[in-house]
Amino acid sequence: MGRGKIEIKKIENANNRQVTFSKRRGGLVKKAKELAILCDAEVALIIFSSSGRLYEFSNAGMRQTLTRYKKFINPSEPTVVEHREEKQETMEVDILKEEISKLKAKQMQLLGKDISGLSMNDLQHLEDQLNGGLLTVKDKKEQLLADQLQKSRLKEQLVTLENETLRRQVEELQTFLQSSERSGPRCLDFYPVNRNKTVVEHSGVSTDTVHNCGVDLQLGLSSEDCRKRKAPERKNCSSHSGSRGSLM
Repeated sequence: MGRGKIEIKKIENANNRQVTFSKRRGGLVKKAKELAILCDAEVALIIFSSSGRLYEFSNAGMRQTLTRYKKFINPSEPTVVEHREEKQETMEVDILKEEISKLKAKQMQLLGKDISGLSMNDLQHLEDQLNGGLLTVKDKKEQLLADQLQKSRLKEQLVTLENETLRRQVEELQTFLQSSERSGPRCLDFYPVNRNKTVVEHSGVSTDTVHNCGVDLQLGLSSEDCRKRKAPERKNCSSHSGSRGSLM
C-alpha cells in the first residue's frame, strides 16, 4: 500500500510541524548533495525555520555562490559584500601601515635619531622613557650579578669542604704510616741487651752488630738473614782479636 496523499497546507499542530520540518529538511539537503555530485553543479541551499534558525548547504562555499549569483543578476554593479570586504581589508592594511610607521619613528627616537621635530614635552617624555628603561636594565644586571655571586660562593664552600676532607684523609694516612713504622720488628728483640752494660755480650755481639742488624731488618731482611750476614764479621773479629793477642 502506498502512502496517502497529504494535503499541502500549514500544519497547525506545532509538534507535528516541527517533526515534518526536520524530516523534509533532511531530505532536501540530501537531494541537494546528490544533485551537486551527480551533475557537477554548484548548489547552495538556505533554510530559515519558523523560529528563525538558519540551515544552509553549499558544495562550493556559500559566500562564493552568493557572489556569483549577484554578479550574474547585475554584472554592471559591484556586489555589496565584495565591496565591504575590500573596504575593510583596505582599512586594516592602512591601520597596520600607520602602526608600523609609528613604531619605526619611535625606535629612531629611542636611538637618538630624528628628534629634530620633537617639542620640549616630547623630549622630556622620551628622556623619562630612556631613564626608566636604563633603570630596568641596571636592575636586571644587578640581579644576574647577584645570582652569579651566590653560585660562586656555593662553589667556594663546596671546594673548601672537599679540601678539608682531603686534608683529614692525608693526616689520617700519615698517622697510620707513623704507627706502622713504630710497631715494626726491632733487632734488639733478637739480641737481648745486658742492663748493667752498654755493650751487648750475648753470643759475643757488639752494639755495632745490633745496630747493623736493625738496619738490615728495616731493609726487609729477616733475623736469620741478619745472623748469616753477620757471621763472617764475627769470624773476622775473632781472628783479629787472636792476632792481637799473639802480638802482645
